[in-house]
Amino acid sequence: MGKKLFVGGLTWDTNDESLKKAFSEYGTVEEAKVVAERDSGRSRGFGFVTFQTEEAARAAKNGMDGQELDGRQVRVDFANDKPKRD
Repeated sequence: MGKKLFVGGLTWDTNDESLKKAFSEYGTVEEAKVVAERDSGRSRGFGFVTFQTEEAARAAKNGMDGQELDGRQVRVDFANDKPKRD
């Protein structure tokens, strides 16, 4: 496990700040980032939340997975780091 969570199913209206606010009740959020399209800047519908501790990340995963955020049900799981490219 880790301290970084993947959050899928976000609305286009969800931004970094609202994502951080929603998850901060579970512990200290170091970073909350909604991934956006390069050209339009519009949300791609997913993001990442990094917590200060693994315990907080686990609590947030258990508490937020399947819950509604900004009118849509979100999926929350531990993020997998991309393998490094050569």
